[in-house]
Amino acid sequence: MRTRRSSWRSRSNLLWLLAVVVSFAVGGFVGARLGRGPAADLAAEPSPPATPDAVQRPVTATPPAAKPSPTPELPRAEGARVAVVIDDLGRSVEDVDLLAGLPAPVTYSVLPFEHSTDRVVRAIRGHGGQLLCHLPMEPASGADPGPGALNAAMSAAELSRATAVALDAVDGAIGANHHMGSRMSTDERSMTVVLEVLGERGLFYLDSRTSPDSVGYRVGRALGVPSVERQVFLDPDRDPEAIRGQFHRLLAIAAERGYAVAIGHPYPETVAVLREELPKALAAGFEFVELSALVDRGV
Repeated sequence: MRTRRSSWRSRSNLLWLLAVVVSFAVGGFVGARLGRGPAADLAAEPSPPATPDAVQRPVTATPPAAKPSPTPELPRAEGARVAVVIDDLGRSVEDVDLLAGLPAPVTYSVLPFEHSTDRVVRAIRGHGGQLLCHLPMEPASGADPGPGALNAAMSAAELSRATAVALDAVDGAIGANHHMGSRMSTDERSMTVVLEVLGERGLFYLDSRTSPDSVGYRVGRALGVPSVERQVFLDPDRDPEAIRGQFHRLLAIAAERGYAVAIGHPYPETVAVLREELPKALAAGFEFVELSALVDRGV
């Protein structure tokens, strides 16, 4: 009886010992997995898709400090001339006041049928600024270019009348460029009618080149209408560093060819970058002029 009880105790002790060993083994494995830490597990998970808010706002975690990239040195360009045109005006007189405070002239392009068009036109003329009519034209995207828009389906008489009404709404405009217009600006028949109206009034034309197939500049020259083309859009991306990059690209083009034309918008970011960069460009020898100084009148 004692032998049987002793044998049972031996088996119990052995089972207990095996249980302890297994427990330690499992615990060690789990500990090893947990030892990776939360950061390692999160790093293995896919990142959530980016959203506009995520792009525009800094993330909560602070990344390691990066060395600031050096500001590119501006080319020296004595006599290279640059015109900056600001589109889409007509909604706020405050926009005009901010632009008029820049350390170099800009040219103002005003939408003809906005709620504050008349007040904005008066403010620009009060500042002595050069004024364009920003003609709304049909885009390829189907987006709404706003009231009074010209489109390629109009008859010649309709286009001529609509162009004249838009020009009359921007009193004192000495030229025009198009707003949107990636569809209509590629239609030679339509653009011929519009440019004939400008020619009859002694106005010039800035081809905004919202489409690479725009024919405005070519048609204008063929009709004898003084014309010029845009080389750079300053702010398709409103990030200040992107705008700064576009401004430096503008200067590089001007330094190479002797002149360049940019189009921008009255965004706070655009105005802030111009306020910072214009004095540097002036110090480097660039001359900022109103657009009429760059219009090709030898047509």
